[in-house]
Amino acid sequence: MEKNKVIELVDTSIFQRENLILSEINLTVYEGEFIYVIGKVGTGKTSLIKTLNAELPLIAGVGNVAGFNLSDLKAKELSMLRRKLGVVFQDFRLLADRNVYDNLEFVLKATGWKNKNEIEERIAEVLVSVGMEDKMRKMPHQLSGGEQQRVVIARAILNHPLIILADEPTGNLDPETSEEILDLFIKLNDEGKTVLMATHDYAVISKKPARTLVCAAGKLNDSEANKVEIDFESLLESNV
Repeated sequence: MEKNKVIELVDTSIFQRENLILSEINLTVYEGEFIYVIGKVGTGKTSLIKTLNAELPLIAGVGNVAGFNLSDLKAKELSMLRRKLGVVFQDFRLLADRNVYDNLEFVLKATGWKNKNEIEERIAEVLVSVGMEDKMRKMPHQLSGGEQQRVVIARAILNHPLIILADEPTGNLDPETSEEILDLFIKLNDEGKTVLMATHDYAVISKKPARTLVCAAGKLNDSEANKVEIDFESLLESNV
């Protein structure tokens, strides 16, 4: 049985203000895929994720994400789209003045959850799933970088998203912690989540080869579509 398309870009160009970042993108992502986006700093990885998340407007080409048309997205549809997406940032973006529980509660209440018991149950569920159930009363500054990223992943999956977009989620972490965070994404993918991860952490991702999109020279090259095998060892040597 053919899987559902959850992301489709057709003849798409991505801009940061008036600057063309990536052009002529043709990309289809199916439900349940695990995909890396790699490339040097400034080649468009983050811009691609921001476009998929409707943080950057799509002004050229056709784009559909989780059933929403990116080029004709109404204001009321934006919040609906983002409930289908779980976004994980490199810099965590946790609310520094609230503990872990309150950070997660804030997101649930902002997305329409009202029942106190249901909120408590959902927060407990996601913290267990990322191994942070004993840290819910800790403040962000009391957590290590890896622990903060686990909380960010918990926050990203609160509303049962269809797609997880991760922008350099291991960029500020040591190698051992990076591997643990990758294992969490693999677990989520095994549970059926579609994962699109922008990264330059080739030492980690070489341990789980997957379909890889390469941002270079203003283009997005698909290793699967072009039958190109990514040589992670050479990437490590060149530190791309």
